[in-house]
Amino acid sequence: MSTTTTAVTVQEDSPSIPLETLGQESILRGRPAATTTTFTNDDNEPAPSPQEETPGPRLDHSTLLKLLSAGISFFVAGVNDGSLGALIPHLIRSYDITTAVVSSLYGATLAGWLLAAVTATHLAQRLRLGSMLALGALLQTAAHALRAWPVPPFGLYVSTFLLTSLGQAYQDTYGNTFVASLFEGDGKVDGKVDGQGDGQGRGNGKKKSAHRWLGFIHAMYMAGCLVAPFGAASIAATAGEPGEGSRWWLFYTVPLGLGVMNLALVLVAFRDMLGFAGANKRGQEGNAQEEEGRKSASRLIRDTLRKRSVWLLSIFFFFYLGVVVTAGGWVVEYLVDVRNGDIAQMGYVPAGFSGGCLLGRILLPEPTHRFGEKKMVALYCVLCLGFQLLFWLVPNIIAASVAISLLGFFSGPLFATAVSVGTQLFPAEISATAISFVFVFAQMGGSLFPVVTGVLGAKAGVSVMQPILVGLIAAMTISWLLVPQPKGKMK
Repeated sequence: MSTTTTAVTVQEDSPSIPLETLGQESILRGRPAATTTTFTNDDNEPAPSPQEETPGPRLDHSTLLKLLSAGISFFVAGVNDGSLGALIPHLIRSYDITTAVVSSLYGATLAGWLLAAVTATHLAQRLRLGSMLALGALLQTAAHALRAWPVPPFGLYVSTFLLTSLGQAYQDTYGNTFVASLFEGDGKVDGKVDGQGDGQGRGNGKKKSAHRWLGFIHAMYMAGCLVAPFGAASIAATAGEPGEGSRWWLFYTVPLGLGVMNLALVLVAFRDMLGFAGANKRGQEGNAQEEEGRKSASRLIRDTLRKRSVWLLSIFFFFYLGVVVTAGGWVVEYLVDVRNGDIAQMGYVPAGFSGGCLLGRILLPEPTHRFGEKKMVALYCVLCLGFQLLFWLVPNIIAASVAISLLGFFSGPLFATAVSVGTQLFPAEISATAISFVFVFAQMGGSLFPVVTGVLGAKAGVSVMQPILVGLIAAMTISWLLVPQPKGKMK
């Protein structure tokens, strides 16, 4: 998943960010960086090996509760994103619409991310961290409440996808930033993310703990994507009164309940970070650095867009998220319409795709890091292409289910790995802005290609999904080969 940046203060001599430090599908930044992140020691020595890394700081109950809240927010986002593929066949038949019309759901999602890119900086300068997270949780809860009543008007249903993506952009982005900044400094939330504190971030770079806890919250996202198809398919298959058809809308009572829990947990866990930013800034040592941190956004954007590596990595993410969202969103309708599968049973297939992604994120980062990100990602792309061809050319539902699960497995680690490569490629001064731009570009691909699939599917049948996926994976592979090899440390 912006051209805005989040203020994250980290230690000036911190070692390079590890493989999974920044790994979320659908992520933006939202605030100007107060200081720059360096990826080498002051004496230009290589970053320490994993054996030399110091353990993370001790965690008190308050910090653990905040980490749990961040994990729950990602789980709620995963439930929302993972359920749509299983519900699309029911939406088409319930509203009596074409695949082209149902594609507007993806367009609304993109609109939400773009709106967040425009508004996040202004909000982050006025709201503290807890308030920003609570706003995101509230928007998602409101969206699920608007969906959870008998067959809501289609226009209203579409608009809720704008609200959910906007809420995810606010909450999950700043939750990710909170976890990363928490362990990159001294183990304390120095307040720079929520507008308070000295902003020094002094410490010894506890990147090992950041790796673990960031891995936890992103695994929670995939866990949500994994369980959502089971709930969506089973509830949507429940028939109402004779002639009433599917009651798919009942499923949204589940994310509505989770959303209420998510909002309540944010309000409790981040109660010490609620309110407006700037109320307690006067007289604090970080005041001068706060002013320095308000660097011209236009200058950062201009410097970012001049970097060839930013565009090349953005193109990779553009095709990558197009593959993931198109495969997860249209696979059920394809199996029902083309392979004549049972709609009640095919709704569980996206769970295999999400489960494969989850396992890939757990099992593949270590060999990817050990044998080299560039060549391992290229290998994964080739394997994804092979399993996609198997899915297309073997007319068997079981083979298709296995192939789509393996496609998810080998595409699972690509997101975090590519971000890790990006943090090594981009100069520290523009790193946050560049990553934000990359993710918004990725969201464009994740919204555009499902729409294209739906529009073409309305005319030629949903079977067009297969050649589209083959083309996207091939383009993803080629674009990755064009991404420069990181040459070590970026100062």
